[in-house]
Amino acid sequence: MAQNKTSKAWVHRHINDHWVQQSQAKGYRSRAAFKLLEINEKDKLFRRGMMVVDLGSAPGSWSQVARELIGEEGKVFALDILPMDPIHKVDFIQGDFREESVFRQLENLLGGKQIDLVICDIAPNLSGNKITDQARSFYLNELALDFCAKWLKPGGCFVVKVFQGSGYNDYVNLMKEHFQQVLTRKPKASRDTSTELYLLGKSCLPQLPSDLDEML
Repeated sequence: MAQNKTSKAWVHRHINDHWVQQSQAKGYRSRAAFKLLEINEKDKLFRRGMMVVDLGSAPGSWSQVARELIGEEGKVFALDILPMDPIHKVDFIQGDFREESVFRQLENLLGGKQIDLVICDIAPNLSGNKITDQARSFYLNELALDFCAKWLKPGGCFVVKVFQGSGYNDYVNLMKEHFQQVLTRKPKASRDTSTELYLLGKSCLPQLPSDLDEML
């Protein structure tokens, strides 16, 4: 009975959510689009003609935003373990990016070209155990940072969702080894009750330490 009440409350909140309504009105696949739009409005991450990689892309709202902001001449490469409906001029790979073979597919698509921006709104499947879920989340974050270390252009940027708690400060410090500046963002579209934050790594350093490879 309690579960049913909780489910009904969630559905009611979701239907009446301002950002859900806005995403439906504007044709975005989820309210998360407005998180990236707000970060971009403040930090001016996108420009026409960029190459962008979207890690953990499904259902596709961040890829939609990226596609709009970089124009027809830009390129978006997206990856997720879940299926994602096609988006015009977005190259999508379905697979688990914890597997090296999946990353190899993505790297083959890049054709040896470095990336201007990596965006990552990924979260693990939740088990309900906070310690386990936090560890899984930061493992995915570390893999995303490892990808940035290999493929971001010097001066490139990285936006990643993180959750406050165990491992957060260590991850921030790790990002500081790879970027000239690391900033914290909490968009209005992010629910107040959520512990999620977004870290923005600006200006990828041209020569990155190999410590991350040793950690993974």
